[in-house]
Amino acid sequence: MEIPGSVPPGHQGAPRPPMPYEGVWRFTAPALDSSVPRARHAVRDLLAGQRVPVDEELLQNLLLIVSELVTNAVRHAALLSPEIAVVVSIGRDWLRVAVEDNHPYRPTALTADQGQTGGRGLLLVQSIAEEAGGTYDVDSLGNGGKAVWAALPLPAPAPP
Repeated sequence: MEIPGSVPPGHQGAPRPPMPYEGVWRFTAPALDSSVPRARHAVRDLLAGQRVPVDEELLQNLLLIVSELVTNAVRHAALLSPEIAVVVSIGRDWLRVAVEDNHPYRPTALTADQGQTGGRGLLLVQSIAEEAGGTYDVDSLGNGGKAVWAALPLPAPAPP
């Protein structure tokens, strides 16, 4: 997966022209349960509208990640963050989705516990990202909040 802003090997420092779908989009929503399907639909519509080359498996994995991250923000950060943001960043060969809130707590992925019925959403996000060859992390924001994100590789674009 190419790191945003890096030059791929063999390109002698010459940047590649951007793909038509590259960019960054930000959606805000109230920290309510109803925002989970709204965020999922907004991301799906964005990818379709930008014609991002995602197959069905990648799309479903990404939408599951969005659902888990928004659900976590709604359940655990709403008291300090009545509004959340979903930020979708798309590069030539990667796609990153982040959910930002104003709560300072940095969540961690819990280990699997057969007797536990919840609390493993971040473990699922981490597993999906790693199995796809991507990554997951939590970043602190300048306002004291955080961004929980996952980045997944996109398939190589078809040659012109």
